[in-house]
Amino acid sequence: MGLAAGAGTDAAGPLPSVWRERRFVLLASARTISVLGNAFARVALAFAVLSLPGSTPGRLSLVLACQALPQLVLILIGGVIADRMSRSRLMMISDFLGATAYGGLAAMTLTGHAPLTAMCVLAALAGTASALFAPAMSGVVPQIVPTAQLQQANALLRVGMNAAMVLGLALSGVTVAQFGAGWALALNAASFLVSAGLIRGLRLTTVARAASSGWADLRDGWKEFISRQWLWVVVCQAAVMVAAVSATSGVLGPLEAEADLGGARVWSLIVASQAVGTVAGASFAVRLRVRRPVLVAVLAVFVMALPMGLLAAHAPVWAICPAMFCSGLASDVFGALWETTMQREVPQEVLSRVSSYDWFGSLALAPLGLLVAGPVAAVVGPRAALAGCAGLTVLATCGALLSPQVRTLRAPAADT
Repeated sequence: MGLAAGAGTDAAGPLPSVWRERRFVLLASARTISVLGNAFARVALAFAVLSLPGSTPGRLSLVLACQALPQLVLILIGGVIADRMSRSRLMMISDFLGATAYGGLAAMTLTGHAPLTAMCVLAALAGTASALFAPAMSGVVPQIVPTAQLQQANALLRVGMNAAMVLGLALSGVTVAQFGAGWALALNAASFLVSAGLIRGLRLTTVARAASSGWADLRDGWKEFISRQWLWVVVCQAAVMVAAVSATSGVLGPLEAEADLGGARVWSLIVASQAVGTVAGASFAVRLRVRRPVLVAVLAVFVMALPMGLLAAHAPVWAICPAMFCSGLASDVFGALWETTMQREVPQEVLSRVSSYDWFGSLALAPLGLLVAGPVAAVVGPRAALAGCAGLTVLATCGALLSPQVRTLRAPAADT
């Protein structure tokens, strides 16, 4: 049946019925446009900082860590808020915060007046927007899509977002090289505004639930989270993996590209290869059916260590790009299976809070990874640091496979 856990794909069928749901189309459009802008920022922010007078790897690490830290600190609050108010309204507020943050970063980069403190504050505002958006987004899909179509909807959302990422990354290197990083950041700010306008059309109501305090909400969410071994084990694995990937894509990869691979243009090509892989992975996940979705998701993480190892080995670009493609494919198989399992196994009234613990745990080590990546690279070199990231990813995945629930949790028979 294909994958070790038992997998298959459906034969081609008619147009997916989720596209007939107006609110799903609005959500998919909003996410696609927003991700298109984020693709520009993904390349532009690192090179914007590196292009400023007096820039150092440590300064780049600090700015990116300031962006990542609020995602960690505020994500639990985002989950509580998302279970208390209209999730679509919270997503709009988040988009406006993102537009403000990236608009400010663009203005400072374009004018050349970019105090480190101001850049850190705006980076933190962008991280705050993400912390509010992510738990709300996790809970929106089950509100507009029937349970039987969750994996299809999650995968199709990823197809649109990943296609936008490919396009944005394909253009970002050229944009940064020809017009400067500031204009790329400005495009991202505009994409947030368009996304907010589309999400406004969702008009979702608040999920009915008994009144309680914020602390009680957090406690209830924690009980739901910790009661599922498969959930917290994979989140621990993801914490290590996300830290390694963040350090690689945010600091170590650009440093290696700047030093030996050809700069922003080449790094844009490498990252775009990963994005193409995510499109392939999401497209495959639309019809992928597995008996043990969590096991398949965990096994997919092994592939994500491959490009880190090749970068560490100073492999040629023609070898790194296919490895990044495979990493992107694996990451979206993981994402679609993981999101669907959570939405199916966790009650709707606590889904955003449980999702916030998922995000919190997954991002727990990301700020540290970003903060130390630059200084570590300055001491041992980017390649040695990249090798360490690859090794940690493999070890964390081996650890997750020790969990019985990870190996045995099965999807409902109708979904396989």
